[in-house]
Parts: sequence; structure tokens; C-alpha cells
Amino acid sequence: MMIRFKNILVGFSVSFLGSIPLGYLNIVGFEIYSAFGVQELLLYLLGVIFIEAFFIYFTLVFANRLASNKKLMKVIDIVGVLFLLILAYSFYSLSSEAIGNRNYLAKYVSYSSFLIGLMLSSLNFLQLPFWAGWNLYLINGKYIKTEKSLKFYYLAGTLIGTFSGMIGLVYFLHSLSQNTENFSKYLVPVIIPVFFIILAFVQGYKVFKKYFS
Repeated sequence: MMIRFKNILVGFSVSFLGSIPLGYLNIVGFEIYSAFGVQELLLYLLGVIFIEAFFIYFTLVFANRLASNKKLMKVIDIVGVLFLLILAYSFYSLSSEAIGNRNYLAKYVSYSSFLIGLMLSSLNFLQLPFWAGWNLYLINGKYIKTEKSLKFYYLAGTLIGTFSGMIGLVYFLHSLSQNTENFSKYLVPVIIPVFFIILAFVQGYKVFKKYFS
């Protein structure tokens, strides 16, 4: 029983903290919640963690093989940097549309927030090196046990942690936007693009240090 609880707790802790810098997934969740309410937000988050479950389980089972495949990790890391820059431009380009009434989201939510969560989580390439690294560290350090059904307790903890961390951050951003006029006004055209550019430079520096220095 203690091993199962430890697996859940470790998984929750890693994913809860890891959900904070998820970047565009949190930002889109905030936008969906602000425009369409809590029900659509919950559907979106369920879509996100549904895909994340596959990433976590896959990297948990193949952690050693993934970590040793330097070429694959290099490609994923570089694509992740480019994707962040594309997101920065995408949000900046939205500033010319009707941001106030969020018409730019309506056409996407018509396809279901759950599907949006599935799609965007599938495109979150940085999940692969993140979870491969963490799972390898946790297994080698004997912080978790992955024999038989024990891995599923760890998986449950990670999904609960991601869900809790994301919904907490979405509510925080919503509260901030309600109480800070400039935050809401400059969120899409300035704050979000700058945020992604900073993330891209940080990730780019890590890639450079890891593969080219």
C-alpha cells in the first residue's frame, strides 16, 4: 500500500510542477475558460491529459531506449523550439482579429474543446524529452516502482497532478485578468507572444548547450 501511495505522490508532484510551464496548453485553457466557461475548460483538460497518458506510459516503458537515442532527442528538442516560435507568431497574428469577443476561438470550440485538447497535447513535442528524462531519473533513483500494476498508480498520480496544476493556473490567470485591466488588454497581442519567445530562447539555449557546445 505504501509503495502505491508513493508512486501516486511522486507522479503527482512531478506533473503538478511540470504543468506550470506547459505554456500554450495553459494559455489556450485560460482563453477557453474565459470565453466559454468551466464545462468547456474541463473537456479541454480531459483531452490534454488523455494524450499525456500515452506520452507518460510510452516513456515509462521505453525510458532507457529513448534516453540513449540522441538523434531522436535532438530532433524533438529542435522541433520544440521552432514550435514555440510558431505559437508566438500565431497568437500575435490573432491580435488583428476580434479579440474582445473571442471570435477567433468560436470556430475552434465548435469542434469540441475535448478535440482541441487532444490536438494541442499531441503537438506538445516537449512532453517526450521531459517525461523520458524524469521517468528514467525516478526509475534509476528507485523513487518509483514500475513492476506490474504499480506503474498505473504512478500514471494516475501524474494525470491528477497535471489536471490540478493546469486548472489552478487557468483560474489564477483568469483572476489576474479580471483584476488587472492592462493584463487583459495586452494578453494576446503582447504578453503571450513574448512569453513564448522567451520560452523558445530558453529552450534553444538548452539545446545548444546539450548538443552543440
